Amino acid sequence: MFSLFQMSSTIKSLKLLADPTRVRILILLGENELSVAELQEILGMGQSRISTHLSQIKTGGLVQVRRSGKSMLYSALPLTGERKKLLANVLQVGRKEIPETLLDADALELILKKRKDRSRAYFDELAGKFGRAYCPGRSWKGLAETLLKMMPPMVIADLGSGEGTFSLLLAQKAKQVIAIDNSEKMVEFAAGVAREHGAENLEFRLGDIESPPIGDGEVDVAFFSQALHHANRPQKAIEEACRILKPGGKIVILDLLKHTYEQARDLYADVWLGFSEVEILGFLKSAGFKDIDISEVHKEEQHPYFQTLLALGEKP
Repeated sequence: MFSLFQMSSTIKSLKLLADPTRVRILILLGENELSVAELQEILGMGQSRISTHLSQIKTGGLVQVRRSGKSMLYSALPLTGERKKLLANVLQVGRKEIPETLLDADALELILKKRKDRSRAYFDELAGKFGRAYCPGRSWKGLAETLLKMMPPMVIADLGSGEGTFSLLLAQKAKQVIAIDNSEKMVEFAAGVAREHGAENLEFRLGDIESPPIGDGEVDVAFFSQALHHANRPQKAIEEACRILKPGGKIVILDLLKHTYEQARDLYADVWLGFSEVEILGFLKSAGFKDIDISEVHKEEQHPYFQTLLALGEKP
């Protein structure tokens, strides 16, 4: 039988667990130690709101905290007896009935990957300095040309190719490049430039990235360069990319990180104001891709400070 103390403790726990956000936090902290900043990124909420919830959960004896450098790391407090059973049951129900927990799991996966990728922070710091100080013969163009020469001969689909600048670069080394764009004038112009440069392995086709005129399993790489945010149905575009890829083929996405610059809709005909890492991860998983890797690779230094995401995945 419960003592009065146990009953009081159980009632307090029930009050704490009545809030879906606190349940989401406890699910995340069940197996992982996370900072407030990481919880902010996962949940998409402000620091003060998350800190308030954490304070209440900590007071209720459900989480513990420790300092690591400048960060405070939170984790689930081991429980026993009836409180342990109660929490386990609530979290189990929460995973089933709170739809956001699925996105939380994807966002947590990205956070844990970022932790492991210690070298990326160092590279980002170096990349930010690249080209600022003059060094004879060193340039981004030279580096890009070097990497292109190292690329094996492949069949590449450039989906949403625009004026075809990148398609022309890829054609230097690719076995074949199939460039798709839905603007007849753009395709006509780009095809003319390709003929002028003698790029016989580059073919421009008029079509939509949500239904590209390419056969099943025809290409080794499907590439979206700042094209996905122009798609009406980005999920459909990624599913079509999977269709045209050979087994073991790669998808490569360069697109904007989600932003709030509304003027982009009028200035650049953007349908979407970029995408979060979690959204891109969800698109790729739903389309059936594996070995997914997503990272932020660039941030502009002038307003509106657009950031660029790079996402990679493999067709099974």
